[in-house]
Amino acid sequence: MTKKNTKSQKILISGSAGLVGSQAAEFYCKQGYQVIGLDNDMRAFFFGREASTLPNKKRLVEKYKNYKHFSVDIRNTKEVEKIFKKYGSQLDLIIHTAGQPSHDWAGSHPAIDFAVNAIGTHDILEATRKYNPQAVFIFTSTNKVYGDHPNQLPLVEQDKRWELPKNHQNFLGIDENVSIDNCLHSLMGASKVAADILVQEYGRYYGIKTGIFRGGCITGPAHFGAQLHGFLAYLVKAVNTGIPYTIFGYKGKQVRDNIHVYDLISAFHHFYKNPKMGAVYNMGGGRFSNISILEAIAKIEKILNKKAEIKYKSKNRIGDHIWYISNVSKFKSHYPGWNYKYNLDMILEELCFFAKKHDS
Repeated sequence: MTKKNTKSQKILISGSAGLVGSQAAEFYCKQGYQVIGLDNDMRAFFFGREASTLPNKKRLVEKYKNYKHFSVDIRNTKEVEKIFKKYGSQLDLIIHTAGQPSHDWAGSHPAIDFAVNAIGTHDILEATRKYNPQAVFIFTSTNKVYGDHPNQLPLVEQDKRWELPKNHQNFLGIDENVSIDNCLHSLMGASKVAADILVQEYGRYYGIKTGIFRGGCITGPAHFGAQLHGFLAYLVKAVNTGIPYTIFGYKGKQVRDNIHVYDLISAFHHFYKNPKMGAVYNMGGGRFSNISILEAIAKIEKILNKKAEIKYKSKNRIGDHIWYISNVSKFKSHYPGWNYKYNLDMILEELCFFAKKHDS
């Protein structure tokens, strides 16, 4: 493949002050790319001031001269098109991370959720098709597109987690062949399904190089966790500051795989260098990095040397997974040069260090 001249290449990132977007912006700024970021701090609107991404925006603007920020709402079609009209022909990569990520919030605000996740994705796709269909388009989807299908697995209750028998076909995780149909998704899951399918279709129908990454729990030190979103980051914050942490159902034994945002961005970059059309990948910590809530509490208490204040509600969140581990075999087979850098213990140590530095 011809080596790209990064000085002349431009990358557009929606949700550029969020966890994934800000880390992608930093990754490409460091490599010399011109990065255009779209973010209007809607996370603060979703989850309150404590979840605001303004510190990430401030860091990017002050640190990188090759980063240009636009405080644009992706639902504002005219403003999005104006930016694409100006920069579209120069864009080599679009990373679409902007979205509404919470089950609970979507249930109370379904129209806004759908407008952000589905219609906003359509508008960015359409702007890409109209102004630069040759660009690579990466979309951060979610494991919630599988709805509650994973809850039908023959899970076995253990001391601190739910688990699958080792001889089960899905022991290594949920793969891309699991159906996204005929199940309960939550409204957020449904709006992300719509976006997910749109990105696939724009790839296959229009021939645009689109990659769909169905993420597990994504985390890292730039994650401003809130009760409604951000499992590990919020749990660390709660233990460190003494905020009561509420477990919703499943005895606290529900399992999530966790991937460090660096490893996700690394996967994006591998796709960018060798893109496909309408490619779908499950991307999470897999068997390499996963943990239950009870296991996470114990580890975080030990690292921080603090006792968590835990509350328990027996009713689980609608559409929530009991057990979800991503099978990343498909991505690894397509991109054998990619691998994890951060294991679960490294992720927790970093989150705890960041919390002690900023929350105390």
